[in-house]
Amino acid sequence: MTGAPIKVLAIDDEPPIRKLLRLGLTAQGYEILEAPSGKVALEKLAEDPALIILDLGLPDIDGHELLRAIRARNESIPIVVLSSRDDEAGKVKALDLGADDYVTKPFGMDELLARLRAALRHQLQVQGERPVFRSGDLSVDLVRRIVKLGEREIKLSPKEYDLLRVLVQHAGKVLTHRFLLKELWDELTDAQYLRVYVRQLRQKIETDPERPQFVLTETGIGYRLRAPD
Repeated sequence: MTGAPIKVLAIDDEPPIRKLLRLGLTAQGYEILEAPSGKVALEKLAEDPALIILDLGLPDIDGHELLRAIRARNESIPIVVLSSRDDEAGKVKALDLGADDYVTKPFGMDELLARLRAALRHQLQVQGERPVFRSGDLSVDLVRRIVKLGEREIKLSPKEYDLLRVLVQHAGKVLTHRFLLKELWDELTDAQYLRVYVRQLRQKIETDPERPQFVLTETGIGYRLRAPD
């Protein structure tokens, strides 16, 4: 990591978790700000962190309410949620409120670092609005609406392309079923429509649709497009 260190705000009420984050992130060149509560976290926003790690189980403020408050102040800052293993509903709600990703406790530092890098890349991608997306052999030209796998052009139906476009615009970020249904149809549409189009899209862009490398399933939550290279 070169240049000024990236400032990360770690919001967690457990000292051992904050210590783990402090040691792991500083070793990778990040600057870490620590907040043991929601109140302190809101105060630390004044120090302009570039990324937030948020534990949902805080002692003073509900984690989802804190997420909502942070998003009201800053719509673009990447937020990665720390969540308990069985809190599927909490993950979905956090993502619908604007979190970029989640990591399940207990977590490995390598996985967390990879998720942080993906969240930062997603933010840069949104800010830069790159016209051509590339991940592995997959390329999507958002201007000319051309999709290629290697040198082979892939023909998609209008709805398949719309699904891929939304995934590309949020590459690396988990998109909930509800978000995708709202973007592509409306929230009242049966989720089965989404599953059908995801399956059709995978048949066309995946080498092995049963073991997808690009359109990844987040079980019970939604889908994620592999982040750009």
